[in-house]
Amino acid sequence: MSDVNNNLLELSSKYQIRRKSIKKKLVEFKNISVDKYFYEMLFCCMTPQSSAKSALKAQLEFERLKYLENKINPKSILHTKEYYIRFHNSKAKYIQQIKLNFTEIEKIIISNISPEAKRDWLVKNVKGLGLKEATHFLRNIGMNGELAILDRHILKCLIKYRVINKIPKSISKKIYLSLEKKFQLFSKKTGISINELDLLFWSEQTGEIIK
Repeated sequence: MSDVNNNLLELSSKYQIRRKSIKKKLVEFKNISVDKYFYEMLFCCMTPQSSAKSALKAQLEFERLKYLENKINPKSILHTKEYYIRFHNSKAKYIQQIKLNFTEIEKIIISNISPEAKRDWLVKNVKGLGLKEATHFLRNIGMNGELAILDRHILKCLIKYRVINKIPKSISKKIYLSLEKKFQLFSKKTGISINELDLLFWSEQTGEIIK
């Protein structure tokens, strides 16, 4: 039996073990309330070059302080020892802009346009969100369809399962969409959805499922 088939059997076995917890998490994403969308977007804005755990701690602090309703300098929340967020100066500016424009942003989020159209709009109109972050946000509110979050954890797993050969040094939109297409085809081959594979790969790389 080939290494590829062995890997697929291993993947299927891991999926069966984590299946219930993965599906539970995906239901949580779909059931998130609209008033949490703003804070989920802040989370995704904070994750580049920072850990998901740190970004989650910062998100919870933004929520506790009701940042959307109150005048607070986001830099004071990002620059703290408990959950240091890298590039906090730039991210603070992005967060301020998201807050300023969120009424317009929310209209797009709750509209009936496709996940692809929502992602394209977010990337073009929300500073701090690239293709990965915009997809991450849509996934965290249950609206990404079969769009893929292509971070290094996922790309390493795609190499392991022979979906791609290497991690590109830089990822343009063209390259991102090409990698995403390969991931989507792999998802169909395995019979496991993109979102389930994403959480499975994350748990494989980090040992836990966060978001």
